[in-house]
Amino acid sequence: MEGLVLVNALATRLLFLLHSLAGVWRVTVVMQEPRYWLLALLNLSLVLETVLTLKFKRGRGYKWFSPAIFLYLISIIPSFWLLEMHRKTQECSIQSERMAQNTSRKDGFKHSLMLGEETQGVEDILETAKVFVNNLSTVCEKYWTLGLHQTFLLMLIVGRWLLPIGGTITRDQLAELLLMFVGTAADILEFTSETLDLEDVRTNTPLVCAILVIWTWSMLQFPLDLAVQQVACPSSVVARGSPSRFFCQYSSDLWNIGISIFIQDGPFLAVRLVLMAHFSVVNQMLVFFAVKNLLVVLLHLYRLVVLASAFRASLRRQPEGPKAERGCLRGTPAAGPGAGGRGSWEGPDVPLRVSPAVPDAAHPAP
Repeated sequence: MEGLVLVNALATRLLFLLHSLAGVWRVTVVMQEPRYWLLALLNLSLVLETVLTLKFKRGRGYKWFSPAIFLYLISIIPSFWLLEMHRKTQECSIQSERMAQNTSRKDGFKHSLMLGEETQGVEDILETAKVFVNNLSTVCEKYWTLGLHQTFLLMLIVGRWLLPIGGTITRDQLAELLLMFVGTAADILEFTSETLDLEDVRTNTPLVCAILVIWTWSMLQFPLDLAVQQVACPSSVVARGSPSRFFCQYSSDLWNIGISIFIQDGPFLAVRLVLMAHFSVVNQMLVFFAVKNLLVVLLHLYRLVVLASAFRASLRRQPEGPKAERGCLRGTPAAGPGAGGRGSWEGPDVPLRVSPAVPDAAHPAP
């Protein structure tokens, strides 16, 4: 079991590292500047975290936080920023010259594959890989960036699944967390693809930066596991009452509400309202998802009111507990100072049961 834990921990971080390097490679291809390979140095923190986790934690995770996912976000998000900021000057119009270039490269790729099957030489395999990479480079930048976004979100979900469970989180809680991540990833992907593809947005650099800031902010929920873990309330907090007891008793529910209002649906709604009200960008999908975000925020606020009402009702019922307990103790005998420890009964009189008469013949003669 320990060996499997180490393999999962190492394999997941290796996938994070390879995907981050793929993003850096794409940035160097688009920018045509080798200096952007310096972004790969951000992966050194992930390598250091891998070594420390394998040495001191034996591959196990932490209780409420995943450093591997957090460092993976740090290493790959700058590449997305550069790709999105550069994409504003590119169009995916397919011209005849480019089509001919793609066709010739595909033919060369097929020819190299056939040659590799015949000779199986090392040089042919390297040439095949080189042609394959060049063929990938001809893909439109828009679809390349979209593909990186999609695989990035899939890596977050699959990586969190493969990472060893740490702390007090159970497998049931992990499954619930992964289901939440799937829905969250779909909303985030829709937000970026639907807003950043608008022509009016692409021509406004500050607006693109604002959308990327909101997108980066929404990514911070993935390293945290507080949405499915209930915090145990200590006795001091329980005795203190509200509001500390309220936040402790409904910690996971309040965290879900906070994520929706302040990290995801709330900021997404604000961006869509600004696009429609200030920039006059109105289309059917933008209106639909703005209404969807508004409904989600309202439903979470309603749930917050329901939780507060339930907690207030429980506080009202709490003082009645000692009174009811004292009422139940009225029928118990209270020991008095008399000899033999006899006491008096407080409460309703209990009728004596009349025993059946016993015939005299049943008693032996003295």
